[in-house]
Amino acid sequence: MLPSLFISHGSPMLALEPGESGPALARLAAQLPRPKAIVVVSAHWESDELLVSANPQPRTWHDFGGFPPALYEVQYPAPGDPRLARQVADMLNAAHLPARLDPQRPSDHGVWVPLLLMYPEADIPVVQVSLPSRQGPTLQTRVGHALANLREQDVLVIGSGSITHNLRDLDWNAGPDSIEPWAKAFRDWIVEQLAANNEPALHDYRRQAPNAVRSHPSDEHLLPLFFARSAGGKFSVAHAGFTMGTLGMDIYRFD
Repeated sequence: MLPSLFISHGSPMLALEPGESGPALARLAAQLPRPKAIVVVSAHWESDELLVSANPQPRTWHDFGGFPPALYEVQYPAPGDPRLARQVADMLNAAHLPARLDPQRPSDHGVWVPLLLMYPEADIPVVQVSLPSRQGPTLQTRVGHALANLREQDVLVIGSGSITHNLRDLDWNAGPDSIEPWAKAFRDWIVEQLAANNEPALHDYRRQAPNAVRSHPSDEHLLPLFFARSAGGKFSVAHAGFTMGTLGMDIYRFD
């Protein structure tokens, strides 16, 4: 059975400058059985309600600005899977989580950047589930539970966000060994709670974790972690690291 994954997708430039994360993602993909499809919750599809992408051929959406022209030329033409999308929506509705299909959703960079490094052939169907971010960690935990059985059907379940995400405090000149203590303290606290399976503390991270608001001025990049955690089992760290001093690049698996 496939694990579920939480992937810190970092800057969109990860697609062109993979650093240490790119090889880590490639190794992880090589270690796993090949999935027949992938279901992703990305920090970059915030919504008011639960939506499931049913676009049979989603375009590669360069949902960012100010980057080199070469980045906008990158394409990830993985197909969608409308049949799987309907199954995902049915599973959510059966769990009393009202969801509907979105037949036009493109693939945002929270989806295609990490998948480009994991499965560069872009030949595995991808379905995206939206992130009702204002409903917080509890909803994402429920969504993960509702979709956990997909792992038994050879579907890879991924939450794509970032273990820390404060763009105002990035140091663009920092090397890979430069880590701000406040960001490390937050990351270490999250890892400790995940290892202890301490769901109440995790759900209350904004009050209990050190430097929580500084590490995440808004919730959306951490919320996919709760989805991945509740869709999977035993926690382990597949990769740990920081870039630009404060941007956590950790990858977690839940077997």
